[in-house]
Amino acid sequence: MNKLENYVLGKWMTGDGEGQLLYDAVTGDTLGAASTTGLDFAGILHYARTHGGPALRKMTFHERGRMLRALALHLTEKKELFYTISYRTGATRADSWIDIEGGIGNLFAYASLRRKFPDELFCLDGEGHVLSKTGSFMGHHLLLPKEGAAVHINAFNFPVWGMLEKIAVNLLAGVPAIVKPATVTSFLTEAVVKEIIASGILPDGALQLLCGSAGSLLEHVTSQDVITFTGSASTGLMLKSSARILGENVPFTMEADSLNCIVLGEDVQPGMPEWDIFIKEVRKEMTAKAGQKCTAIRRIFVPQNKLEDVSIALGKALSQTTIGNPLNEKVRMGALAGAGQKKEVLSQVNKLLASSQLIYGSLDSVEVIDADAAKGAFISPLLLLNEQPFSSPEVHEVEAFGPVSTLMPYNSTEEAIALSKMGKGSLVSTIVTADNNIAKQYILGAGAYHGRMLILNNECAKESTGHGSPLPLLVHGGPGRAGGGEEMGGVRGVKHYMQRVAIQGSPTAITAISNVYQPGAAQKEDVVHPFRKYFEDLQIGETLVTAKRTVTEADISNFANLSWDHFYAHTDHTALEGTLFEKPVAHGYFIMSAAAGLFVDAKKGPVLLNYGIDELRFTKPVYAGDTIGVRLTVKEKIAQDQKTETDIPRGVVKWHVEVYDHINEIVAIATILTMVAKRD
Repeated sequence: MNKLENYVLGKWMTGDGEGQLLYDAVTGDTLGAASTTGLDFAGILHYARTHGGPALRKMTFHERGRMLRALALHLTEKKELFYTISYRTGATRADSWIDIEGGIGNLFAYASLRRKFPDELFCLDGEGHVLSKTGSFMGHHLLLPKEGAAVHINAFNFPVWGMLEKIAVNLLAGVPAIVKPATVTSFLTEAVVKEIIASGILPDGALQLLCGSAGSLLEHVTSQDVITFTGSASTGLMLKSSARILGENVPFTMEADSLNCIVLGEDVQPGMPEWDIFIKEVRKEMTAKAGQKCTAIRRIFVPQNKLEDVSIALGKALSQTTIGNPLNEKVRMGALAGAGQKKEVLSQVNKLLASSQLIYGSLDSVEVIDADAAKGAFISPLLLLNEQPFSSPEVHEVEAFGPVSTLMPYNSTEEAIALSKMGKGSLVSTIVTADNNIAKQYILGAGAYHGRMLILNNECAKESTGHGSPLPLLVHGGPGRAGGGEEMGGVRGVKHYMQRVAIQGSPTAITAISNVYQPGAAQKEDVVHPFRKYFEDLQIGETLVTAKRTVTEADISNFANLSWDHFYAHTDHTALEGTLFEKPVAHGYFIMSAAAGLFVDAKKGPVLLNYGIDELRFTKPVYAGDTIGVRLTVKEKIAQDQKTETDIPRGVVKWHVEVYDHINEIVAIATILTMVAKRD
C-alpha cells in the first residue's frame, strides 16, 4: 500500500506500521496510509532549531520576503497538479481555488509585506521614549526572531491554505516551521511540500512535514517555540492545557470552529439589492467547501416579520445547488472530507433538532451527479429553523461542520446583538444593511465577541471578499469559543513569532544597535555633502549642519502670493488679537521649503528624487527677522528591489530634519525621504 512520506531531518521518510488509511472523498477508494510512528520527535524540533532557525536568522526581512515571493511563483507554476489531487478531498474547482490559490496568495502578500520592515535581521517596535531630563537616557523596543520552531497543527478542510497562510508569517519573521496537517487530507499537503522542497528555495530545516499523528512532539517544546492549532475547541483546550506547554509558557494560538452568524438588517426589504446580497451570501457560505469552513455561517438572524420570506428565498437558492463529483462542470458542491466527517455532521444535526426543525434538505438522501451517493461522503445542504433562539442553548453551542445552518428571528437590533453574543465568541460576523446607523450599532454592540466583522451592502458587494474569506493583512481569529487567538494580520502576525525586548541606554547606543538614528545621538559631520554620496556610502547619524537664513516680511508675503495661502495668521496684522501669534507668522511650509533650500546640493548626483515627508511638526512660530538653520541627519536606509534589469539600483534614505532658530530652539521637525542611487 502506498504510504505518505514525512519530510523531517532533511529527508523524506515513511513512518512504521500500517498507519491511518486515507480515502477518496468522492469514490470511497483507498488512497494510501499515513504514519509518523517511529519518528524522532525531539530530534525533529532540534533539527528545526539548529538548522532552519540559524539559516533564517542570517537573512534580513527583505531577503526572507523575496524568498517567499520566489516560492509563491514556483507553486503557481505547479498549481494544476494540486487541483488534480484536491478533487479527491471532495472539493470543487471553486473550493480548491480558495485553498490552493488563496494559500499561494498569502505567500505573495507576506512577500510584499517585507517593505514594512527594515532590511535588517531585526526591527524596532513603536517609538522611542526619552527617560531623562537632558535626553541622555532613553528606551525603545526591539523585535528579534524567536530561536525555536513554529509548530502548526492544522485542520482537514484547507490542507494547502492552512499550511501556507501560517508558514508565510513565521518564515518572514525568521522562524522555521513544523507542519502537522490533519491526516485525512494530508495527501494534498504532502504534494505541495514535495514541490516546495524540490524547489530548493527554502534553507535546510526551514520546513518539516508530519503526515499522521503528532506523536510526542508537543512533549519536547520549549518557551522559544510557538504552537498554532486549528480544529475543535475541545482538542485545542486539551493540547493547550498540557503540563509541558503550561510549564514552559509556550505561546499557543488557537483557532477553533465557531458559531459564526449573519444578520439581516431591520431596514432590508424584499426587492432591495441588500436582500438578494443576503440570500446569495448565505447560500454561498453554506455550500462552499460543503460547509467545511471555520468561517462558515452557522446562525442566521433575520427580523421576525421577514422570517417566512427569508426561509422561502433560501430554500429556492439552495435548491439550485447541484451536488456530486467535483470533476463534473455542472457540480457546485462536492463531498465532505470523508465518511467519518459525514457521520459526525449528522450526529451534530440530530442534537440541533432537539429544539429546531429541518425546513430544507434531507438527512437520509441526496441526489448526486456523476457519483455514487452511497460510496462518497455526500450530504444535502440542511437549513434548520429555530423560532425560540433565546431559550434554545443548542443552537448557540452545537456546530455541525458541514452545509448546515439555522435560521432564527429577532425583534430589534438590540436582540440581534444579544443573540450574536450567545455564541460566546466567533471568528466572523456579518451584517447586511443599507443603513450605516444600524451597522454602527451592531458593530459597536457585538464587536467584542467577534474577531472580524463585515458590513455588506450594495456599495461594496461586487468587490467584497465575503463573509468567509480571511485576508492576509487582517487578523484571523476570535475571542472565547473561537480560540482567543489571532493569525495573519499583516505586521501584527509577524510579531507573534518574535520576542519583544525593551532596550535602554543612551541615544547613541540605541542608534548603534538599531541602525536607526535616535534624536540626541551623536552626529558625525563630513566635508563631503551627503547629497554627493551614494546609498552605500551614507552612514547612520551622518549630519549636515547648514548655513543660516533670516526670514523677512517679503518672504512671507511672496510665499502667500505663490501658494495662494492667505490664511489670516500669515497676512493680517489686525486679526491676531486672542491668537497664539504676536505678529504675522511664516507659513510652516515656507519654513520647510526654506530648510530644503539650505540643505539641498543643487548639482546632479546620487540623489534621484524627493520621495516624501513623514512626521512633520511645526513646534514654534517663526516671525520676520528670525534666523533659521538646519541639521540634516541620516536616520535610516531602506534598500529597494530592482523590478527590471534596466532599473537604477537605489534605496530610500530617511533624513531626520531639525530646523532651529537663532536661540537654538526647534521650530520644525520632520522625516524627509529621498531616493538615492546605489553604486553601479
